[in-house]
Amino acid sequence: MKSHASTLLAEVRTFRQNHPDVRYVDLIALDIPGHFYGKRYPIEMLEKVAAGSPLKLPQNAVLLGVQGGLFKIGDYCFNDGDPDANRRLVPGTLKPVSWESQPLGQMLITSDGTEAPIEFEPREVLAKVLERLQHKGIHPVVAFELEFYLFDKKLDNGLPQFARDPLSDDADDEPNLHIERLSRFSEVLDDMAQTAKDQGVDITVITAEIGPGQFEINFGHLDDGMRAADWAALFCRSTRGVALKHGYRASFMAKPYLQYPGSGMHVHVSLYDGAGNNLLAAHQQQPLRHAVAGCLELLPHCMPIFSPNHNAFRRLGATVNAATRASWGFEDRDACVRIPESDPRNLRIEHRLASADANPYLVLAAILVGLEHGLETKHEPIAPLNEDRSSGTDFPLEMLDAVRAMQHQPVLRDKLGAEFVDVYCENKRQDHLAFQQEIHAREYRWFL
Repeated sequence: MKSHASTLLAEVRTFRQNHPDVRYVDLIALDIPGHFYGKRYPIEMLEKVAAGSPLKLPQNAVLLGVQGGLFKIGDYCFNDGDPDANRRLVPGTLKPVSWESQPLGQMLITSDGTEAPIEFEPREVLAKVLERLQHKGIHPVVAFELEFYLFDKKLDNGLPQFARDPLSDDADDEPNLHIERLSRFSEVLDDMAQTAKDQGVDITVITAEIGPGQFEINFGHLDDGMRAADWAALFCRSTRGVALKHGYRASFMAKPYLQYPGSGMHVHVSLYDGAGNNLLAAHQQQPLRHAVAGCLELLPHCMPIFSPNHNAFRRLGATVNAATRASWGFEDRDACVRIPESDPRNLRIEHRLASADANPYLVLAAILVGLEHGLETKHEPIAPLNEDRSSGTDFPLEMLDAVRAMQHQPVLRDKLGAEFVDVYCENKRQDHLAFQQEIHAREYRWFL
């Protein structure tokens, strides 16, 4: 513990030397809906925390709804006195923030690794899954891919407007995959990539996607699943900030346009043993088939994680590469679980179902639990789409149905934690009901 504190203290002091103009640091963590919450600390106080002073924030900050409100969930929020809970600094995440008008720093915080971690904190949920896999001699290698849209910075009566082409000032309203879009928007995209790298995120491939103003960013493969999820979370924060600086609005909303493709979170996962052997490739790839079967079996019960809001369900079954049934296939982007072509050393699954605005810690935790379950049960999967285009099993396409499918699933309650499952399902249920409490103008047009 003492060496841990000295490492953190050295990190803070080095940061202060390299960035003497920074007076405040945002200490941030991801809540259940996938939004950052936290506090802004003077740099002097951060040094004291790094040296061992307690860092406490309200426990119930993790429970915030998508609009920031608190819901009554069991005894939480309104019958528990709103207690504080300990957090710790995440080493290696203290970085400068370049998209604000004033010099600023940011650093991740978490309850995992403290004496009393918050059972329903997303990072703690993933930490427990990774720890269990490690004890079994299973070591995941993970890479995220995130799609997002650029819009004009100004909304039109609350509705998004197409991003303006910086060369012609015309609306970028034509869907395409052309490389020229990367050139036209290179200034903001290059800044996004460099800012992410400054946050420690390994950005690799940048793609102009099919939707107007839609792009995809790929991250490098990591043998640290937690860090991979940290990268995805930090990238979303920095990308939104950089976009505003350049006069755009970046959004990871799952389905901003009904007529154009939605934005997904694709997660590549391979599994290795302690000697570095790919577990999925052993025995003529039989473990791969078992892992796929486990993912598909649990997928219908994980829909509140993969599609965490009303809009995310709109993406399913839409125009391009968004399934409405749990399916798999080799080199098939219509499948929920795709097996990319690779050599045995790099054999992996690509889980393609989650929306871009899903919580990366929980998405990865759910995927890993599916893989773990498959390796344990050793079931054979259904036919791949390559053999049968109609292959697949149904999953819920509406939030309340999805919550019911998740809440009492015994494998998820065991492997993700019963307390987390109950809290998460009630959070999603209350968010959905709150969303329904506003009358849309369309209802007046149809029914008045």
